[in-house]
Amino acid sequence: MGKPKMTYFKDEDILHLVISDEKESGSVELSPNVTAELNKDGELIGIEILEASSFIRDSILEAAQAKMLDIKGAYNKRVEPTS
Repeated sequence: MGKPKMTYFKDEDILHLVISDEKESGSVELSPNVTAELNKDGELIGIEILEASSFIRDSILEAAQAKMLDIKGAYNKRVEPTS
């Protein structure tokens, strides 16, 4: 298995990650617009993301918001005084 390669097709807004140069024998839709490409043994060899710019933007925003809510929640916890 070689080094992973990533290609972005700007006109189609498709991001393709190649994990292995093996021949694709099948695929599985992981979620809308995200497909896992598999070799003959069912091992992951690539990932294709349609509408990639929106997918990546939304993923980053969701992760950042979750982190900010977690941080905010930690600072907003009320500490009860001990007697």
